[in-house]
Amino acid sequence: MRFIVSVVLVLVAVIHALPLLGVLGADQVARMYGISVADPNVELLLRHRAVLFGLLAAFLACAAARPPLHSAALAAGLVSVVSFLVLSHPVGTHSAELATVVRVDWAALALLLVGAVARAVKR
Repeated sequence: MRFIVSVVLVLVAVIHALPLLGVLGADQVARMYGISVADPNVELLLRHRAVLFGLLAAFLACAAARPPLHSAALAAGLVSVVSFLVLSHPVGTHSAELATVVRVDWAALALLLVGAVARAVKR
C-alpha cells in the first residue's frame, strides 16, 4: 500500500513521456498521431507541446520519490488527462493513432484515481 502512489506516478510519467518524441519533428508527430503536419507553425506548436509533456513527465517521475509532492503530481496528472479527454470527446472520430491516445489516457485516469484514493487512505 505504501508504494502505490509512487508506482502510479512512475507509470503515468512514462505515459506522459511518450509524446516527447514529437520534438523530433513533423514526421514523428505524423507517425504518433496519424495526422499530417504541413504548416510549420502547427509543427512548432506540436513540438513545443511535446516539450511540455516531457516537463510534466519529469515532474511526475521526480514526485514519485518525494511523498510531499504526491498530491501536486496527482493533481497535475489529473488536469492533463481529464482536459485531454474532455477536449477530445466532442471531436467524435479520431485517427487510429489518436484513438489509442484516448484509450491510454483513460488508463492513465484510472491509475491516477487509484493513486488519489491510496493517497487519501494513507493520510
